[in-house]
Amino acid sequence: MYQPIFKTVLVIILISSSLSTSAKSWRGLEVVAENRCSPYNKSEQYRYPQSIENAIVKQMGGRIYGPYSGRYFESDTYTDIEHIVATTEGHDSGLCSAPAEVKLQFATDLLNLTLAAPEVNRCGARGKCGKDAAEWMPEKNRCWFASRVVAIKNKYQLTVDQAEVDALEAVLSHCQSNELVFFPAESTSASDRVTIDALDLYDDNNNGKITCKEARKHGIAPVSKDHVAYAFMNDRDQDGVVCE
Repeated sequence: MYQPIFKTVLVIILISSSLSTSAKSWRGLEVVAENRCSPYNKSEQYRYPQSIENAIVKQMGGRIYGPYSGRYFESDTYTDIEHIVATTEGHDSGLCSAPAEVKLQFATDLLNLTLAAPEVNRCGARGKCGKDAAEWMPEKNRCWFASRVVAIKNKYQLTVDQAEVDALEAVLSHCQSNELVFFPAESTSASDRVTIDALDLYDDNNNGKITCKEARKHGIAPVSKDHVAYAFMNDRDQDGVVCE
């Protein structure tokens, strides 16, 4: 008399297990909470050369362009190299257990690189910083951004948490195209263009000057004369480069 009941319970358990398993996958990605399984050190584990900025500009057809804001820049000295999936996010989503060479590949992968104004890229009121897609979305090119996050995470077999799934799906479910949009330059008003105050960006002690220590801290050293910070630095040998 107990056999039919046992079979029924077993079937329910198997169905529940199957549903639970399927619910843990989204667009090819495992859905689990973030986990920092090993210490994080960006300068040691996720290094990239400043010269990669040229490759980023090249893949955007030679435009010095910030996809998140739709802004164009006169020079790449006005922009930061931006990881679409932040290195901290990647680390906590599975790269913490990856070999060193995979971490370096991630840090220099053009699929995961773009440009952004410092106030957009860095930590601050509007900054992306190390936030994931649930915590930050760009003003423009959201479909491109969301699809790129999914592509990068699939490439490196990274995970997403449920909050990311909800945020990304809310965008992707309404996208007709995931292509990068280059907004017309004339649509960006003068008041909306980026004006960079080098002292606000790099003068940590607010003394009106930028030291080599501050430049290295912000990852802009060596500083050439065409960089916005150069005017506030001391080029003792007058060779056009500070903090070699």
